[in-house]
Amino acid sequence: MRILVTGASGFIGSHTVAALVESGHRPRLLVRNTEAASAVLAGVKVDSGQVDFAPGDMRDAEAVGAALDGCDAVVHAAAVIGVTGKPGEQILSGNVEGTRNVVGGAVERGISRIVYLSSMTVFMPTDQPVITGDSPLSRQRTEYGRSKLEAERYVRGLQNEGAPITTFYPGGVCGPAQSTLKELNEGIAAGLGQVWVMPKGAGVSVLDVRDLAEAILRTVRAPGAPRRWMLGGHHLGWSELADLCDALTGVPCKRMVVPGGLLLAAGSLLDLAKRVRRFDFPLTRDAAEMMVSLPRTDDREPLAELDLKPRPPEETLADILRWMAAEGHLDPARAGALYSV
Repeated sequence: MRILVTGASGFIGSHTVAALVESGHRPRLLVRNTEAASAVLAGVKVDSGQVDFAPGDMRDAEAVGAALDGCDAVVHAAAVIGVTGKPGEQILSGNVEGTRNVVGGAVERGISRIVYLSSMTVFMPTDQPVITGDSPLSRQRTEYGRSKLEAERYVRGLQNEGAPITTFYPGGVCGPAQSTLKELNEGIAAGLGQVWVMPKGAGVSVLDVRDLAEAILRTVRAPGAPRRWMLGGHHLGWSELADLCDALTGVPCKRMVVPGGLLLAAGSLLDLAKRVRRFDFPLTRDAAEMMVSLPRTDDREPLAELDLKPRPPEETLADILRWMAAEGHLDPARAGALYSV
């Protein structure tokens, strides 16, 4: 089966490619830079000779069309990310036009297995204690949030017409082999390496990227139907997450519990500061909102339909910390007992 994957240079995309290759597929990858993509794939033990590259940008309808031709399935994992405040590049055009070209193009060609990677951002903020794939969409303040919301509405329009698109809403995706530390991995490294700033009583979703990749693999094996599947992973309190790291490493981390309102204010101030001068710091208003008010997710339907049992968070965290220490993202002393294994 010929499967087109976008976003193969990213965290989710690269692990998805690894899962497809391991399962015997030879995926076609829409990438802007084949050398950069090959380097990322090497990190997940995929040789460039095991895939076919289709050079092009998801915003280029002609290039996307050529990549789609002859495919039986499509995984659209590419996105311009903006949650942690990294300098972006045409976020709106990347996420909206790219989705129209890739997902819309797949529907036009009658491809019956289409997977779209959305974001829990489209539901936040929310006052619901548990969110599902059918929870109300929320207004968005940032360019990233608005781009994901517009793309989400476009995909839902296709689904309402019967297009066989499965949308996943992943939680806090984390795991080993991330080419550039971002999101939850970045937060874990900062928490252990410096001080763990955590809002009192709040929680986080922990989803192993390898479990998400396996879910995507199982989804493309059979003709799809319009589905919206939440896959948030394990919901842990921030203190529970820190406790697990302490137990795994044997090295207590420094913690600073702060009121949720203070964290939100800090995120807003940092957003303003980044408009004046660009700098990298993982806290934004959106990220703070996720940290303070992220509810639990209802993952029962995809787990049952795909016969998937996510690995325990202890396993995920142990693999992350070993990998971070080995790759220089974390002082080996902070990995404690794990690094000596």
